Amino acid sequence: MRQKNDHTAQQVLRHWREEVPDDRLAHLVRDAARVLTKSLQLRLAEHDVSFGHWAFLRVLWVTEGLTQRELSDQVGLMEPTTFTALKAMESQGLIERRFQDGNRKKIYIYLTPKGRDLKDVLIPIAEELNEVAIRGLSESEIKVVHRALLGIIENLVDAGAV
Repeated sequence: MRQKNDHTAQQVLRHWREEVPDDRLAHLVRDAARVLTKSLQLRLAEHDVSFGHWAFLRVLWVTEGLTQRELSDQVGLMEPTTFTALKAMESQGLIERRFQDGNRKKIYIYLTPKGRDLKDVLIPIAEELNEVAIRGLSESEIKVVHRALLGIIENLVDAGAV
């Protein structure tokens, strides 16, 4: 599997360096995100965590006790997708659903100790991947990329594209 991923990454690099070095920025951003995502997926899988669950864990590590709808909104997914992911996370023992104040309509999501403990394992993995991704870039280059990507997001939001 690793060999296939290496080959795919080499194809992406060759594509950008040789075939279309001046292609649209949107394609380059997409490919960079795809390679980062795949790299993180491989690392998360070593701990039996899917990439899809990563987004939910990151939100819950900051704020537990959100409703399914609130969690969907924060992660940017539709509620049926969130429901399916949470069901799987519950079966893995990462989260639990609770009713509060006798309200049987709203379900609140909390991490289990297992889900909470993953933070100390997975965050360093993501941070290490980030370090790998920016290796060889100067502080000023990193700041420029950061500002540029935020600018792109802001422009698209302002234009109503999202």
